[in-house]
Amino acid sequence: MNELIEFLRIPSISASPEHAPDVRRASEFVHDLLARAGFEHAAIIEDSGHPLVYADWLHAPGKPTLLAYGHYDVQPPDPLDEWISPPLEPVLRDGNIYARGAADDKGQLYILMEAARRVLRERGRLPLNLRFLIEGEEESGGEHIEEHVRAHPDELACDAALICDTAMFAPDLPTLTIGLRGIVYGEIHVEGARTDLHSGDYGGAAPNALEAAAQIVAALKDKDGHIRIPGLYDRVLKPSQAEIETWNRLPFNPDRYRETEIGSIDFAGEPEFPLFERLWARPTLEVHGIRGGFTGEGSKTVIPARSVTKISLRLVPDQRPAEVVAQLERAIAAAAPRGVKATFKLLSSAPASMVDPLNPFVQKAARAMQKVFGNETVYVRCGGSIPIVGLFAEKLHAPSVMMGFGLPDDNIHAPNEKMSIANIERGIDSLIAYFDLVAQP
Repeated sequence: MNELIEFLRIPSISASPEHAPDVRRASEFVHDLLARAGFEHAAIIEDSGHPLVYADWLHAPGKPTLLAYGHYDVQPPDPLDEWISPPLEPVLRDGNIYARGAADDKGQLYILMEAARRVLRERGRLPLNLRFLIEGEEESGGEHIEEHVRAHPDELACDAALICDTAMFAPDLPTLTIGLRGIVYGEIHVEGARTDLHSGDYGGAAPNALEAAAQIVAALKDKDGHIRIPGLYDRVLKPSQAEIETWNRLPFNPDRYRETEIGSIDFAGEPEFPLFERLWARPTLEVHGIRGGFTGEGSKTVIPARSVTKISLRLVPDQRPAEVVAQLERAIAAAAPRGVKATFKLLSSAPASMVDPLNPFVQKAARAMQKVFGNETVYVRCGGSIPIVGLFAEKLHAPSVMMGFGLPDDNIHAPNEKMSIANIERGIDSLIAYFDLVAQP
């Protein structure tokens, strides 16, 4: 735990330029751990963006090769006043470790590295071939790893990718994620007057960039969660009836989920679709922040000349990010009121991903988790996005095995993020069992 605590203390916030030295320090932590464990060719790769870390152990001829992926960067910890304990001072409490990155993804990356290190320490060798490729900008775009994978597919050759960056559906219920939504993330930039203006002198004539941003956002989605972007739903594939039936058998209490995990008086979203479809199989549009005008204490009656609205769309299978961006740009232009110029700036995108649950690497992962947790493994989708999964399939022709050991209430991206200490140990045991099963014919 002391080593994990040291890792979690590093404020590797990839989206903040002032934390670039800390991101570099986290890459050095990962590199040094793998090198000390006995992995070869350990390197910090700094072609562009935040560093990648690579290392391998390839001394099991005739055995499969896994590519282990994770990320050492974290989300900003704001709002700080909602943390019970400081986000960068890890605390052990109630069987959990609390810190930013505890579950997403430093804690789970540590599980992956420690499982491999433990096997090497106790046996002197691994039962299979294992590569590590760890990135430092998953939370802020991931362009560097995308460039590297596209440029070096032969150096990353593998039979399957192994990712620990997802969650179990419920405590003690081993879970494999087989579907991820894609993403389009960016900013709506609105420009009105040349400069902020006095609302008394110019109100009624000057365009207001913040009001325009609100009008645009309101035009993109109605109060029932239906996205009003023409053409957006055309490619949405409905999940199969068999998959829906497996979701219906999951142990789930909607009211408890709403009260304990969301903390709201009611659900949002499209009311005509069941909750799991809304969470896993329907596209979404969310507003993450609006910047502009005067927001300080006291009064200042200005008409804002500019505004920036951060938004994202989560995409489902068969939706194409470039096509969605074009649809979004047309919808923004149509919704912009007179007197303003509104444009969309794309920051990152990735398509949705699906993995065949009958793939033998996935099946062996299910057996390994069932062996350790004692319950039958379930298969779910995830509403979030891991863009590298689609790229591994495209460029390495490798399925991604997503063995997650987080829990639904781990508060990833939110205050009081945590990771179950018991799941850290069971996660290590599950991965060791998985290595052995993969090595078997």
